[in-house]
Amino acid sequence: MMNMKSICFHVSMYLLLSCHGQQHTTVDTPSAAPITGAEQTELYLPLLQGKRVAVVANQTTTIGATHLVDSLIARGIRVVKVFAPEHGFRGEAGAGEHIADGKDAKTGLPLVSLYGKNKKPSPQMIEDVDAIVFDIQDVGARFYTYISTMHYVIEAAAEKRIEVVILDRPNPNGHYIDGPVLDLAYKSFVGMHPIPIVHGLTVGELAQMIVGEHWIEAFNGQEAMLHVIPCKHYDHTTRYHLPIRPSPNLATQRAIYLYPSLCWFEGTIVSVGRGTAAPFEIIGFPGNTVGDFHFTPKDIPQVAMDPPHEGVECTGLNLSLMPLEELAYADSIRVDWLVELHRSYSGQKPFFQSPDFFDKLCGTDRIRKMVEEGASAEAIRKSWADELHAYKVMRAKYLLYADFEQ
Repeated sequence: MMNMKSICFHVSMYLLLSCHGQQHTTVDTPSAAPITGAEQTELYLPLLQGKRVAVVANQTTTIGATHLVDSLIARGIRVVKVFAPEHGFRGEAGAGEHIADGKDAKTGLPLVSLYGKNKKPSPQMIEDVDAIVFDIQDVGARFYTYISTMHYVIEAAAEKRIEVVILDRPNPNGHYIDGPVLDLAYKSFVGMHPIPIVHGLTVGELAQMIVGEHWIEAFNGQEAMLHVIPCKHYDHTTRYHLPIRPSPNLATQRAIYLYPSLCWFEGTIVSVGRGTAAPFEIIGFPGNTVGDFHFTPKDIPQVAMDPPHEGVECTGLNLSLMPLEELAYADSIRVDWLVELHRSYSGQKPFFQSPDFFDKLCGTDRIRKMVEEGASAEAIRKSWADELHAYKVMRAKYLLYADFEQ
């Protein structure tokens, strides 16, 4: 890979060689089901033997029906602790809820939160660790915070000269690239990297980009020790259906496909269905004139605490009626929904209730300002065309899998 002279990458070479030279061709979706990095134990167990291992994990961290932590312990790997991201180790916490340190009831392992005050492992947290395994299912959107957790884990490991093993998983939104590229002036935990909203990378590919583009801080010349275990039978044309919900409010494949187009509404007056039976499948607000679907958000423990417009009837669009196949082959973010709902709004409160948060989700203030000025969806999309092209050129250096046609 380019720009990696100071980085130690250990990637399964047989897959890299099989994809070399095919990154810009259209290929058929592999007939065999994708095999995740976690399932290929023969490739990474030798890296962990005899070492004190920490695992960054949640409910998606499985080999079949068995949690990876349980599997590692059963295979004689010395797991010393588990780091839990947003939503917790078992995925029971809602968005933004505090994740407390504790102990896993099944294994007795200490659980260390990486969401809240300590988003990055401190030197003390990894003092007794020789290797860190990261295995979490991502959904391919920049503002999904698991990739921010991965960034901080790699950075902390580089400081202490600790190896990081990324067990790659397919990206369910890995078949297209779209949205504004983040301006680092708007860097936050919901967007840490100069990548578009839909970045078209697996976590393994993104980890290589983070290190290769030197987006982690240098610590006295220390190098990051990064091992990526790629998926088998996967490429960027694969439509991958997640076997386990990645977070409480992304309960269906439809919601996962809609998420990149809906999450930025969380900085606006618009409800995305939190507190209903269809989060991220419906949008609306009280008094809305776009659409005729009615819903009333309610408090749902461990899923939606104090949701926007709780107890108030909202009117809007029922996106759960959209054919799943149509969403699966979408190749762009739906900017038109944002433009139409803003135009229809006539309430006294600002449409952009949290403008700073909206800008962080977008990675720029340009989108909000264009919407406020009455720009069309087409004009907004054109505003990120050049930066998206530059990103695609950079992205090509870090691909582990054959790419879709661009």
